[in-house]
Amino acid sequence: MHVIRDPVAERDGAGSRLADPLEPLTLLLQHLRSSAGGLSEREAARRLQVYGQNELVRRGGTRWPAELVRQFTHPLALVLAVAAVLAWVSGSPTLAVAITAVIGLNAAFAFFQEVQAERAVEALAAFLPSHARVLRDGRPQKVEAGALVPGDVMVVAEGDSICADVRLLSGAVEVDNSTLTGESEPVIRSAEAVETEVPLLQARDVVFSGTVCTGGEALAVVTATGMHTELGRIAALTARVTREDSPLEHQVKRIAWLIAAVAVGVGVGFLPLGLLAGLGWSAAISFAIGLLVANVPEGLLPTITLALAVGVRELAGRGAVVKRLSAVETLGSTTVICTDKTGTLTENHMRVTSLWTSEGSADLQVPTLQTDLLVRSAAACTNAELPGNAAAEAKGDPTELALLELAAAFGCQATPDQRAQQRRNLFPFDSRIKLMTTVDEQQDGDDSTVLMAHTKGAPEKVLPSCTHLRHPDGARPLTDDDRDAVTSAMNDYAEAGLRVLAVAARRLPAGAPAPARREEVELELCLLGLIAMNDPPRPQVATAIARAHQAGIRVHVVTGDYGVTAAAVARKVGIGDDRPHVVTGTELDRLSEPDLDQLLAGEGEVVFARSTPEAKLRIADALRAAGQVVAMTGDGVNDAPALRRADIGIAMGRSGTDVAREASTMVLTDDDFTTIVSAIAGGRRIYDNVRKFILYIFAHAVPEVLPFLVFALSGGAIPLPLTVMQILAIDLGTDTLPALALSREPAEPGTMQRPPRPRSQNVITRSMLARAWGFLGLISALLVMAGFFTVLIRAGWHLGDDVGTGSSLHHAYRQATTVTWVGIVACQLGTAMAVRTEHASLRSVGLFTNKPLLAALGFAMAFAAVGVYVPVAHTVLGTETLSASQWALIAPFPFIVWGTDELRRWYRRRLEAAPVGSAVGPEHTAAVVLRRTGLSDRWDRS
Repeated sequence: MHVIRDPVAERDGAGSRLADPLEPLTLLLQHLRSSAGGLSEREAARRLQVYGQNELVRRGGTRWPAELVRQFTHPLALVLAVAAVLAWVSGSPTLAVAITAVIGLNAAFAFFQEVQAERAVEALAAFLPSHARVLRDGRPQKVEAGALVPGDVMVVAEGDSICADVRLLSGAVEVDNSTLTGESEPVIRSAEAVETEVPLLQARDVVFSGTVCTGGEALAVVTATGMHTELGRIAALTARVTREDSPLEHQVKRIAWLIAAVAVGVGVGFLPLGLLAGLGWSAAISFAIGLLVANVPEGLLPTITLALAVGVRELAGRGAVVKRLSAVETLGSTTVICTDKTGTLTENHMRVTSLWTSEGSADLQVPTLQTDLLVRSAAACTNAELPGNAAAEAKGDPTELALLELAAAFGCQATPDQRAQQRRNLFPFDSRIKLMTTVDEQQDGDDSTVLMAHTKGAPEKVLPSCTHLRHPDGARPLTDDDRDAVTSAMNDYAEAGLRVLAVAARRLPAGAPAPARREEVELELCLLGLIAMNDPPRPQVATAIARAHQAGIRVHVVTGDYGVTAAAVARKVGIGDDRPHVVTGTELDRLSEPDLDQLLAGEGEVVFARSTPEAKLRIADALRAAGQVVAMTGDGVNDAPALRRADIGIAMGRSGTDVAREASTMVLTDDDFTTIVSAIAGGRRIYDNVRKFILYIFAHAVPEVLPFLVFALSGGAIPLPLTVMQILAIDLGTDTLPALALSREPAEPGTMQRPPRPRSQNVITRSMLARAWGFLGLISALLVMAGFFTVLIRAGWHLGDDVGTGSSLHHAYRQATTVTWVGIVACQLGTAMAVRTEHASLRSVGLFTNKPLLAALGFAMAFAAVGVYVPVAHTVLGTETLSASQWALIAPFPFIVWGTDELRRWYRRRLEAAPVGSAVGPEHTAAVVLRRTGLSDRWDRS
């Protein structure tokens, strides 16, 4: 015996259900205080306050204090910890405390940045609102999934992700339950299949949150939301969710361990060298500490994470929602785009332009009996809905919307309610057979009721199922000449770039029930005619295709449309030159794997027509096996495997299904191909910027290390030109902000005129280290050491003179170390401007185009001024006030660093522009040959 319960009073924090989904439907609706017409808006709002949002409680992500503790265990923090211990052991507690403080500040800063990065990525959910269709106040409405409450009546249709546990009220659906059961085979769920004595997950009239509708349509009442669902129960068992690092972060962490090992190795290795050179233990340990600290780029890891997150946010603002940080680096190396045609290359706004019947092409402005039958049948075989008023929006496939608009113009449009009343069965569009069929009850001429089957689809699929052709006098057998005429008309329309549908009908036996299997319906059909429609290319796509070609990216079209139509659109936008190579689905099925590999390995671009989702998956596999980095678009349920398999799965945000969006790496909020190319350009820019600020950080290791080497190798005869406290001030005060600002650098000219970077290329290459350490770092080190010696020599210092406290040279020594310290900061300014471009001149980018960098450099100069003129800083850092002549000595440093690198880039551009065998010299010719044969790229990748 069931007891009537108040669902509001039965909310259980442990996650138990509010109602029994298996109880008789009448009692269930009674317990939920709902009806087949759904809830009122007022009642739904009240229940939302009681039950809360329909969402799972998050159990993971960045957590205090565990994540903060993790910041103290990364390799670079461990190296600093070793330095702090050494300082304490050597009798320098102040230095030990300072290093420990730096470790704490860096950890807090890194933790804050990771939290911000995580929030930036999570905030992208706002660009991808998950919605559900429900009945509120008896009318269909679209609401956010989070606003669903128990008792809501929800419309479940093909492609929907189910966002609550529901009991079916009417209709039948095919559901992918793999999220809950692990079984990949879809199952049928029907309102007619009532079962009460089975486990809940096996009930054939219940559908669960987290599953996917892969076919059919039904009405269902919501029985549980949020943590009360079966998915919520599973989520409650998950104690934590671990965060996975991106490939870029893996690379950088590996490099961080390498840097840590080198720092410790250099420190330990040079410790006996210092002792052999005559240093005491205290001085030798100070020397080792200096090497350890100077080799540690403390802000490297958090800066990369935040830079990627900021880049992802910028891409989202341009219409490309990237769902994973790691995808940003993959975007920049994309070599092949496999794009759909409809809605991506085209406007996705269909308009019927031509009709063909047995009498030939028909005038759209003059309806006849033939065209009237054709249009009525096509409109009956749809699931789309035209807007009821100007404020509403159309729902459904653009092709079906075009058919309904044509039916409205002919005056034979049926409302959605009328279609629902007449429909007895639906066989949804199947991407494999390219057909859709409905069985509808209609009035015959003598007012009797008949069952009519209406079929529409690809002409080459409909035509083989037809045995008759409709004429003004009735149906007659379809002859070979008729088939030739249909094929000729179809080809003429397709060559004009029009999409062609064939429409057929069949009267079913009187008194017989509606067939349950489509094989019983889609045979012995009567062909009514052809409908041709136009979906023009987006005006900006041709420019985007040309831009992709300039960037070394090939574009293949993978579409379910007719080959001639797809080729016409491809030709208009510049894919495949004047005569694109067209491969039909049938031809693709006959290709062996080696033949497909050979086809895709060619230089040309291919139009894959009448392609199935399985074909998309096969194409993606073949391209990836050849080493290509593949971006694949898709919008349907069956596109999900190919989207997952591609390096970058791209779903349509407007026309795509929830399933496709969930399976994808990136979602286009505007469904526009141009956005894909813009996202690739953005990915290249972000990756380049990561390399720029890594180069910037690495370049400062040399001027920080060299003073300690000079001190050690001289056996202390040359006083220490830089203190550990001053190094810490540089790394903490003037390093991080410019590095972050470099992540905002605009794209360098030529970014989309170079080929994609190889998949195997490391973020840090030998040429990059050569520029950082062997050029920018070495020049900076020579400048600051020259400044140090100039100040000392002007004060009368000679090799081996005492500069300690109380000596006559002590003030000059403090000024000399201050010049070294400020000189490094000044060289940072020049390095920051130099690394803004890798090849081009700074003038081509613009001196003032990165305002955050200018502000960061201004802060660095202000920080240096504080260190020079504030007395407290003198005590902490060991600095001293500088004279005007000493400032004049430092002033040229940034211009020398930037200027020499500008000359180096100019020389490199001249070298690369020189033809092989020109008069620039044999060594230049060899370098050009290396570059053109790809050997220089292999050197970089190593």
